[in-house]
Amino acid sequence: MAALVLGVGAGLLWPEGSRLPAGIHPYAVFDFVGTLFLRALKMVIVPLLAGSIISGVAGVGASRGLGRLFSKTFAWYVTTSLVAIVVGLLLVNLIQPGISGGQAVGTRMGLAEAAPDLAAKIEGHGAGDIVMILQRMIPSNPVEAAAKGQMLPLIFFCLLLGIAITGLPERQKAAQLGFWESLFAAMMRITGWVIATAPIGIFGLMAKTTAGSGFAAFAPLARYGLTVLAALLFHAAVVLPLLLRFAGRVSPLRHARVMAPVLLTAFSTRSSSATLPLTMETIENRAGVSNRVTSFVLPLGATVNMDGTALYECVAAMFIAQAYGVQLSFGAQLVVVFTALLASIGAAGIPAAGLVMISVILEAVGLPLEGLALILAIDPVLDMCRTAVNVWSDSCGAVFVARSEGETEILT
Repeated sequence: MAALVLGVGAGLLWPEGSRLPAGIHPYAVFDFVGTLFLRALKMVIVPLLAGSIISGVAGVGASRGLGRLFSKTFAWYVTTSLVAIVVGLLLVNLIQPGISGGQAVGTRMGLAEAAPDLAAKIEGHGAGDIVMILQRMIPSNPVEAAAKGQMLPLIFFCLLLGIAITGLPERQKAAQLGFWESLFAAMMRITGWVIATAPIGIFGLMAKTTAGSGFAAFAPLARYGLTVLAALLFHAAVVLPLLLRFAGRVSPLRHARVMAPVLLTAFSTRSSSATLPLTMETIENRAGVSNRVTSFVLPLGATVNMDGTALYECVAAMFIAQAYGVQLSFGAQLVVVFTALLASIGAAGIPAAGLVMISVILEAVGLPLEGLALILAIDPVLDMCRTAVNVWSDSCGAVFVARSEGETEILT
C-alpha cells in the first residue's frame, strides 16, 4: 500500500518528459524498475504453472477424484463469469454511457461516421471467431506454446500430461511425480525471492502509469469508466461474497483480509498470471486451503477464470456500439455475452490482454475495430481493477472447491 501511494505521488511530481539534474529522466527510471519486476514475475510463470498443474493433477490420484475436482472448478468459473457478464450488460444498458443528450458520443470523441449499413450488417453477423478460440486450446507444439507464453494451450497440455501420469505403473508414476513436485517446490522458492522485491516493483509500475497519463486523460470517458467500475464493484463486493458465504460457508470479510496483499499486487501489476505465485502462497499458507486444491484450481483460474475481464469486454463492446449510434438487438447482445465468455477464457493473464480480446467480440458482432480508440486512454486504470476482480474470483473459487471437498481448516 505504501508503494502504491508513493508511486502515484512520484508519478504526479515527475510526469513523463520531466528531467532531474545530471540528465536523469524519472519516467525512464520508473519504467526500468517496473519492467524488471514484471520480467522477474513472468520468468517463473511457465515452469511454476507446469510444475503446479502436473504435480497437482497427478497427485490427485484416481481419475474419478480428478474429474470431481475439475467439474467443481469448471462450474465455479463458468457460473461466476456468466454472472459477471450479465451484471455488466444490465448496467451498460441502464446507464448507456455511449449516449449523451440522446446523441451518440462517437463523432465528438474523434470516431469517423458509422457506415450507413452498419446496423444491418450487425443484425446478420454471427460469432464466427469463436471456433478460433476453441482451436487454440489444443497446442500444435506445447514447447512453442510455453515459449510464447500461451497459457491456455499450455494448461490443456499440462492437464493431459498429469492425467497420463496417474495411469503409469507405480515406479514410473513415482519418478514423474517426484520430478514435477521438486520443480514446483524449487519454483516456489524462486518466486519467494521475487515477491520479496514487490514493493519496489509496485512503486515503479504505479509511478510509470501515473507519470504517463495523469488524470486528465480519463475525463472524457468518465461515464464509461464509472459504469465498468460500478459493475466490477457490484460483482466483487456483492455477488462473490454471497457465493462465498452460502456456497463456500466461510466469512467473506476474513477471506478479504487474507487476500488484501494479493489483490494490491494484482491491481498494480495488472496481471493475474504474474500474481499467481503470491496467490498460491497466500491461499495455501494463510487461508489454509490444501496444496491438492490450490495447485489445481488457481493455475487453471489464472487463465480460464476472468470475471473482471469478461465483464469489462461486454461493457466495452456495448459502449462502442452505443458510441456508433447502433442499438444491438437481443440476439446480438447474446452473441456479445457468449463471445465475451469465450474471449475471457482465451485471454492471457497479462496486462491489457482483455483490451486485445475485445477485437474478437467486435468482429463477432460486426462492429468496426476503430472503436477501440475510444477506450485506450482509460484502459490502464480499468485493467488494474478488473485484474483484481479476476484474482479475487480465483481465490473465492479455491475456497469454494476446498470446502466442497470436505476441508475444515480453511480460514481457521
